[in-house]
Formats: sequence, C-alpha cells, structure tokens
Amino acid sequence: MREGPGLSTELPAAPLSRVTGLEAAVGSIIRGKSSVVRLAVGCLLARGHLLIEDVPGVGKTTLAHALARAVSSEFHRLQFTTDMLPSDILGVTIYNAHSGEFEFKQGPVFTNFLLADEINRAAPKTQSALLEAMNEGQVTVDGRSWILDQPFMVIATQNPAEHHGTYPLPESQLDRFLMRIRIGYPDVESEKLILRSSEFATADSLSPVVSQDEILQLQSMTARVPLDESLVDYIMAFVEKTRTHPGLSLGVSPRGAQMIYRAAQAMAVVEGRDYAIPDDVKSVILPVCAHRVSLDRRTSLTPRSIDVVERLLTEILTGIDIPL
Repeated sequence: MREGPGLSTELPAAPLSRVTGLEAAVGSIIRGKSSVVRLAVGCLLARGHLLIEDVPGVGKTTLAHALARAVSSEFHRLQFTTDMLPSDILGVTIYNAHSGEFEFKQGPVFTNFLLADEINRAAPKTQSALLEAMNEGQVTVDGRSWILDQPFMVIATQNPAEHHGTYPLPESQLDRFLMRIRIGYPDVESEKLILRSSEFATADSLSPVVSQDEILQLQSMTARVPLDESLVDYIMAFVEKTRTHPGLSLGVSPRGAQMIYRAAQAMAVVEGRDYAIPDDVKSVILPVCAHRVSLDRRTSLTPRSIDVVERLLTEILTGIDIPL
C-alpha cells in the first residue's frame, strides 16, 4: 500500500499517546482481549455506536463500563427490562403547578455515554426510542427537539437470542450500530489474572485518561484519514459480492459500505497511522458487516447463524484481490 502524498507514516505523538492510553486503560480491566478492546476504541473514534453480544458472564457490561469510565465525560447506565417505557429513556413532560407550565425532565439518554444493558430484554417499541438519538444526535419529545452533547455513544449489551425473555433487535435498530462484537472466553493465563485481580480491577476503579475535548479532537482527526482509491475499490468489491452471494438474501447496504470506510479510518488511528491499509479494512469487516446481512431461508435456520454469516463473509473477502 503506497503512502499518500504529503502524509507522514505516523500520527503526532500527543494524539497517539491519548489513543494508546485509552486502549491500555480499558485493557487493564478486560484481560486477554486486546483485539476486542481495540475495536471498541476504534468504534468510539469513528463516532459509532457499539453492540456487544455474548453469553452472560464474559464481561460485556464491564467492557462498556470501562470504555465510558476511561473518558472524562458524563455516563449513564440503563438496565433494560420488559416493562421499560420509551419515556424511561428519553424523559417526560410534566406539569409544574408552581409555574403553571409544562416542563421537560430529561431522561438518561442526555449523556455522553449511554450503557444500554441487555437491550434485547426491552420490547421493540422501547428499543426504537433510541433510533433518533443514535442516528441524528438529537431527541424529539412532544414536538420539540433537543440536541445531544458530543461525544455521544450508545454501548449496548445483549444476550444471544436463544436465551429466554429476549426480543431480537429489528434490522433498523441493528443498522444504527457501527459494530457488533463478541468477547468470548479468556485464555487460561488471562483468566488466572482475572481471578487474582477480581477484588480491585473493576471499571468503577478506573480513572479517566482522556478528556471530552480530546475525544472530539481524535474523532475529527479520524474523519480526515484518507483511503487510497484502491482501498475504496477493495471495499466496493466486497460489498458487491455480498449482494450477489447465493447464501445471502440481503447484502451490505450503502450505509454499511460507509461504516466500513469509517471503521477503517478509525483502525488506522488506533494503529498509530494517518493513512489506512488493507489490514484496517480486513479487521473491521466482520464486526461492521455481520449484523447487516441476512442469510437465505435455508441457512438462516442454522442454530448458530451468526457463525455461518461470519464464515460466508470471510470466504467472500478471501476471494478478493488485496490492493498492493
């Protein structure tokens, strides 16, 4: 991959140290999952929202909590339940008897980081209350709109659909998440460290390492990272093949292609570069695209359909020539 004209090979030391510090802080809580932590940090830099899906007990909430705590900004956590209402997220308008006027009481969504814990335990109507906030950075209640402070990131966790008492997220909701990641079980040595440090290594004990303004600067820097024309062609070749693959009934949408581009920019910054390479694109394909495509009816009945999707996407990507 050629270096772009007038570009250096590395980011300036100060911004790079902020990214490295953020990654190290989260990694000190989530042991043995450096690639997962790197994707989560990249999602933040790309101004995206993150969906963490896995079985209970592997650190979904801890990862979300650690990422939010590592940034000096406002943080709210919401435990989603079957009886939760949209007003529990957005806020509610009430009548003030003293002033004789109606007043809007802001809900938990008015924050910088919103942890939506077990989001698929709430009914679809409640889940959809987040759509406008995630897509447009604003909230509309009773015909009046409020702009959310930046940065704004929704970090949602969910248990796999086969668990009892869950509602699958609709496609429109899934599409608002830049990435969906799975943590998985740690290796033996990492789990030993977790056992030894379980009394003091918690997200609540984490001190902020990056300010709110620094995150905004890093996000602005990320948006300016260039992708060579050959890389754009690489992305589009992959996208086109997902739309014609016989095993998929729904391929990657134009929005999905944009998300690949943004995620690749972010991974370049996380790696300390101000230009993207093919490995940046390859590293984000599965977390960005696996929840945006649909299997045909025959393969969608597979018990672990997400594994089938990832295998098909990997096969498609392997069959495309890598830019030189």
